[in-house]
Amino acid sequence: MLDVLSVLEKLDVPFGKWTQEIKEIREAKSLASIVRGSWKLGLGVGKEIVEQELSVRAEQPNNWPTCNHCGKRLRSKGMRPRQMETLLGQVSWSRRVGRCPDGCKETQIAPLDQVLEIEPCQQTSWELVQMGCLLAVFLPFETVRTILHQLTGVEISAKTIWNWVQSMGKRAMAKLETEINQLSLGNPPTPEIMTQAIAKMPLVIGADGVMIPMRPHPGKPDGKTQWREVKVAILSRLGQSVTRKGREFFRLHQRRLVAVLGDIDALRPRLMLEALRQQWQSAPQLVWISDGGKGFWNLYHQCFAVSAIAILDFYHAAQNLWKAASAVYDGRTTKAHQWFKYLRHQLRHGLEAQVIAKLAETIQFRGFSSDVRRTLTNVHNYLLTHQSHINYQRYKELGLPLGSGMVESACKWLIQQRFKGVGMRWSEPGFNHLLHLRLAWVNGRFDELFSPVFSASPKP
Repeated sequence: MLDVLSVLEKLDVPFGKWTQEIKEIREAKSLASIVRGSWKLGLGVGKEIVEQELSVRAEQPNNWPTCNHCGKRLRSKGMRPRQMETLLGQVSWSRRVGRCPDGCKETQIAPLDQVLEIEPCQQTSWELVQMGCLLAVFLPFETVRTILHQLTGVEISAKTIWNWVQSMGKRAMAKLETEINQLSLGNPPTPEIMTQAIAKMPLVIGADGVMIPMRPHPGKPDGKTQWREVKVAILSRLGQSVTRKGREFFRLHQRRLVAVLGDIDALRPRLMLEALRQQWQSAPQLVWISDGGKGFWNLYHQCFAVSAIAILDFYHAAQNLWKAASAVYDGRTTKAHQWFKYLRHQLRHGLEAQVIAKLAETIQFRGFSSDVRRTLTNVHNYLLTHQSHINYQRYKELGLPLGSGMVESACKWLIQQRFKGVGMRWSEPGFNHLLHLRLAWVNGRFDELFSPVFSASPKP
């Protein structure tokens, strides 16, 4: 059996205090007990190693700078204690602190703190904040608190985790606003790196909306729930794969999401920013897929109509055909189903002009009520407006998707799974901060938010 004590000796760790823990590991019967004991021991040993390393660094000589007020060189005032809550627990050490010999105000510095990239009033290490925010992307705050305690033994309140999310969410929002402002000034973002194989794939852009429950009064739980729409867009390279049985299916590559609690005007710059990152202008084929929402199609015409193939979601078009069939044949009758299946088959197989003509012909029947005629007219005008977007036979031949399932799936994952749990209601700031952290994670930019280069970030 591995001699754990000898390993700790090689690490120069005072192993005497871990004798009982090592004994418990050796006496444990189940694998789970051995792993749990080793995990606990590992955290303790890791904490010892960190504190030793910090103590060694604290003994290194400092090159004291001069005072910004009087110009005299700062002098050491001795060792001062410092502690920080980390993933390993509370880490404590001492480091040298210097001040101006004349006592000028605001001149106290700790050079080791600057080297370690920690701020004067910081109480929590960045890796613990990052882990808490990452868990909060997927789980309620109270659940995050429990999991952190189970994994690390660190006791953090749900309110503290909430505060971390607000601070880092503000950072993510500020970063996005800066990029949007730069884009408005004619400074596009740096394109994302992608492999040559992915760059040769079609770029598909889809958009949809999803409703979320909001509090009517910020900070107060009372009042009737208000439902507001979040605009969601997805950009993805579209590849094709084949199952073992030879069936082809679509596979999304380099999926990126955009979302905003706001209108189409708020979505537009965010979508264009991401489209430039994904090099939409050089994509071999650009495809737009959406349901019939006027705002989304206005967005398409304003931004992508010059070069994109536009597809009206087939299932949304079929739903409108069913409205016409159920109106003509008075509800869910056999004739209604037969007429609907006939028109849907024609629509799916390249006969969209015949479908529109059939609806126009049916409208002329004089025996219909005004409500039936109004429904038929709306469906006819709807398909006529999108006639250039419903050639589904051609889209299938080009190997393109006919439905907006990818953006509907994105809405479910990004919004519904986290923001529409039982009893959940959100304030606008609370929703926005967490939303931007979820977007950063799914877009592969989560770690960037915790980089020390953002010196103006809120303190954890």
